Amino acid sequence: MDNPQQKASPEPVWTYRGYELKSSEFTTAMVHLFRAEIQRANVWRQRLDTTTNWAVVTTGAAISFAFTQQQGSHIVILLNVLLVTIFLIMEARRYRYYELWASRVRLMETDFYAAMLVPPFHPSPDWAESLAESLLTPHFPISVWEAIGRRLRRNYLWIYAIVGLSWLANLWLMPTPVNDLPHFIERAAIGGLAGELVIGLVAAYFILLGVLATSTLNLRQASGEVLPRFNLPDMPFASQVGGLRAWFRPSARRQQLLTFVITNHPDTVSAAILTDMRRGATIVSGKGAYTGLEHSVLMVALTATEIAQLKALVAKADPKAFVIVSPAQSVYGGGFTPLDDDK
Repeated sequence: MDNPQQKASPEPVWTYRGYELKSSEFTTAMVHLFRAEIQRANVWRQRLDTTTNWAVVTTGAAISFAFTQQQGSHIVILLNVLLVTIFLIMEARRYRYYELWASRVRLMETDFYAAMLVPPFHPSPDWAESLAESLLTPHFPISVWEAIGRRLRRNYLWIYAIVGLSWLANLWLMPTPVNDLPHFIERAAIGGLAGELVIGLVAAYFILLGVLATSTLNLRQASGEVLPRFNLPDMPFASQVGGLRAWFRPSARRQQLLTFVITNHPDTVSAAILTDMRRGATIVSGKGAYTGLEHSVLMVALTATEIAQLKALVAKADPKAFVIVSPAQSVYGGGFTPLDDDK
C-alpha cells in the first residue's frame, strides 16, 4: 500500500470563479506585468523631465535675447510666459499618464509583494478588482487640477519666478536705467495697452498661479508619489477585522450590479450562466401583470464588466428574454467582497 504521507501534496493554485492557475504561473505573470508597468511609468517619468527641460531652455533663451535688445524687448519675456504655461499644461497631462501606470505598480507593491514579505499581511479584498478595473477600463487616477498644481509647485513656480524677476529687471534697466516709477510704468506699455494695464494683467496672472498652487495642496490622489497621509495608524499597517489592509493606496471596486432575467427557459439560461460565466443564479417565480402568464425570474449578481457577456448568453439561450440591470450598493459572498469584510 502507498503511504499517504509519502504522496506529494498538490501545488497551491490561484482559484477564481472555478478557474485554476498554478501559483508559479500566476507569480510569473504578475512579475512580467510588474516589469511592464515599471517600464511604462519610467517612460512617462522621462517625458516629464523633457517638458521641464523645454521650459528651462526657452526661458533662458528668451531672457538672453531680451537683455541683448533695446526698447520693447520685455515683450519677448511675456511671450515666454505663455510658452511656459503651454509646457505646464502638457506636463500635467503627461503626469496624469505617469500616475496611471504608477498606481498599478503601487497596487502590486502593496498587495502582492508586501503580502509575501510581511506575513500574515494578505491582499486587501479589493486589490485584484482595482487592478483589473484599471486594466479593463483605464482612467486617470488624479484630476487635471491636482496634476497642474503638483507640477506647478514642484518645478514651474521657480521658472515663473525667474521670468517675472527678469521682466521687471528688463523694464528697469533696458535700454537705460529708469529714474522714477512713472517712467517704469510707461515702459511696460505694449502697443495700445497702457503700462498700468499690462502690469495689472501680469500681476493678476502671477497671483492666479499662487492661488492655484496653494488651493491644490490638499489634493492627495497621487499614489506614485511619496506623500504624507492624514489620520495614520500607529502601526505600519492598519489593523482591520479579517486581517491587515493597506492604508497607503487608494481603494476602489468595480461597479457591482444586480440583474433580473425574465425568461421562459430558466434552466437553459441558468446553465449557460453557471457554465460560461462561473456565476450563480437564483430562480424565483413571477407572473406578468398584463398577460397573467407565469414566468421565471433569474437573479444574478455581476460586475460591470460582465454585462455584455450576460446579454450575449441570454440572447443565445432565449432571444425573447427580458433583462433588467440595476446597481447594487454592495455584494458580499463568493466571487465578490468577502462576508467578513468590514467596509
